[in-house]
Parts: sequence; C-alpha cells; structure tokens
Amino acid sequence: MTADIESLVLEHLRHIRARVDQIAEDVGEVKHRLSSLEFAASRIRADIAHGEENSARQQAALDRLSERVARIERRLELNEAPH
Repeated sequence: MTADIESLVLEHLRHIRARVDQIAEDVGEVKHRLSSLEFAASRIRADIAHGEENSARQQAALDRLSERVARIERRLELNEAPH
C-alpha cells in the first residue's frame, strides 16, 4: 500500500511540475509580449511628440509670415479703411 501512495504522490508531483513548467513558459511569453507593447507605446509617444514639435514649428512659421504680411500691408498702406 505504501508503494501505491508513493506512486500516486509522484504522479501528482509530475503533474504539478508539468503545470509549473507550462506556467513559466506562459509567463515568459507574456513578458515578451509586454515588452513589445511597451516598445510600441514608447514609439507612439515619440511620434506624438514629433508631431507636436512639427506643429509648433509650423505655427511659429505662420506667425512670422503673418507679421511679414502685416508689415507689407502697412508699407503699401493696404490696411487703411476706404473713405
């Protein structure tokens, strides 16, 4: 009877070990996928920052152009209201 119990315990231990190995493999895969997601999120943040930088640069250029047009209009006296 003791041999049967030992055999049963060993069978359960083998099953537990197999499950632990599978869980460890799954956790490794999840870690890999999480790393991929973190990298993708960082790229998205970088792309957004780059877009905001471009937007700010374009707005500054538009502001400079607006100032130049206003100066040209003043020099040509185009901004005066008709009498």
